[in-house]
Parts: sequence; C-alpha cells; structure tokens
Amino acid sequence: VQLQASGGGLAQAGGSLGLSCAASGRTSSNNAMGWFRQAPGKEREFVAAINWRGGSASYADSVKGRFTISRDNAKGTIYLQMSSLKDEDTAVYYCAVALGAATTTQSSLYRYWGKGTLVTVSS
Repeated sequence: VQLQASGGGLAQAGGSLGLSCAASGRTSSNNAMGWFRQAPGKEREFVAAINWRGGSASYADSVKGRFTISRDNAKGTIYLQMSSLKDEDTAVYYCAVALGAATTTQSSLYRYWGKGTLVTVSS
C-alpha cells in the first residue's frame, strides 16, 4: 500500500488549509485511517482518525473543533480540513492506514504510512 499526502503549504494564522491522502496498491476500505503530525524537535503526535465506514472520528484535544477528517472509500482517499490555524499547527503531517477498522490514537497500531506533507502557519 502506498499513501500520497498532498495539500500542505503556507497558511496564515486563523486561516484554513486542506490536506488529502490517496491510497494505492492493495488497499482496503475496511481499515481506519488517520493523520499524525510531527513538529520540529517534537515527537510525532496523533491528530485525527476515522473508521472505515466514515461514521466515527476521533480528534486530538488540540485540534478538536478546528479540524475535520473525512474519507471517500470509492476514491481511496482521506481528507483533513484545517481551520482557525495556529502557529503550533506547523508540522509535517502524515497519513496512515490502521491495522483494524476502528479508530485509534496509537501510532503503533497503524501499518502503512505516507511520506508526509509540510504545513507552515505564520502569524
């Protein structure tokens, strides 16, 4: 399975930006997918995840109410719509495919990872 994240770039604080992640190869729409991020000098952290049906999502407290995760299984793609961006949202964002169908915040329970896309928020 290959994951290609796109949509990163420069955004103003308070602004919005959307990310997408397309899965190819031996993909399965039965797995949860998620977004993680890693800021400079910090460990990778969970951002959001969505179950395979797309009916259940979970978010890190730091992004709850500002970010929205969604998926289109027909296209093998997940999305992350980010709004009310803050300087601390600056990071490389990674998409990943979980081992199972349910959402999880544990990075060790994700099997496939994309290469990441950089989001820079300036104030």
